[in-house]
Amino acid sequence: CAQTGTGKTAAFALPILHNLFANKKAKQTNKPRCLVLAPTRELAGQIAEGFQTYGKHLPLRGAVLFGGVNQNPQVKKLRRGLDVLIATPGRLLDLMNQGHVDLSAIQVLVLDEADRMLDMGFINDINKVVKQIPDERQTLFFSATMPREIKKLADTMLYQPVKIEIAPDKPAADRVKQTVYFADKSVKPDLFAKLYNDLGMFRVIAFTRTKHGADKLVRQLHQRGIESKAIHGNKTQNNRQRALDAFKKGKLPVLVATDIAARGIDVDKVTHVVNYDITHEAETHIHRIGRTARAGEEGHAVALCAPDELGNLHQIERLLGKPIEVVGDRPE
Repeated sequence: CAQTGTGKTAAFALPILHNLFANKKAKQTNKPRCLVLAPTRELAGQIAEGFQTYGKHLPLRGAVLFGGVNQNPQVKKLRRGLDVLIATPGRLLDLMNQGHVDLSAIQVLVLDEADRMLDMGFINDINKVVKQIPDERQTLFFSATMPREIKKLADTMLYQPVKIEIAPDKPAADRVKQTVYFADKSVKPDLFAKLYNDLGMFRVIAFTRTKHGADKLVRQLHQRGIESKAIHGNKTQNNRQRALDAFKKGKLPVLVATDIAARGIDVDKVTHVVNYDITHEAETHIHRIGRTARAGEEGHAVALCAPDELGNLHQIERLLGKPIEVVGDRPE
């Protein structure tokens, strides 16, 4: 259990690669030996990139499986044989049911963002997958938060687990400067545009509560001369990937996202996170602001709070254990 942006992917990918390589000679199979389950396509892709980077000079093969794209290239990789399989539960089960995936040689199972897996209702899918994996295995859970449901799941799937918690008493990345501006919903687009210019934002992730809200904000920003694109569940995978690539390369200054689509986005040098809609889940706020100030960088999280979002703000401040700095007047 560790804050977002602290290197959880490296924490499991490096030792897994080391062990798979060390036991390469003993390997008698083309079947995958490691399975990593992730809740979203973006996160699965991100983990796969991590494995590729860390294992660049190792003779190990991997594949990433997620929905929203043609399954044929994924099936070809499975047929060729591989060591590491990274997947979202839905597409994995789909390909298992078609007879394309054999998990009988899995030695390591990783559940990444385990808390989000439960939020998204993947628990039954996970149980179905686990039934197809040998009992003799290492199982690893990685999570930014540790709600009761995760503890329950751990009790059913883990044998005498060791719990490692990194800085649990500091829920928000300390390097993130946080400020809040109070504004009616109707003036939020103009306020965002003003702050974009005044604060020198150049690589920004803005969060909205809904998919519709994300698309609407993109239109409003365009009207104000700010280029942006949205990523959420209704966009095709290719659309989402193109927007993410443009954002990573610095060609797109603002990425507008819903919480689920943004989970696991790890982009260097995100200067600002804008909480355009204040989330009603305080722990989700921690994930959001963790998209900036990653890997030792500084970052700034700006919240735009409408009157009906004050309750949400108070919840977040309770979790943080301190008030967020207000710019302008704080309403009674």
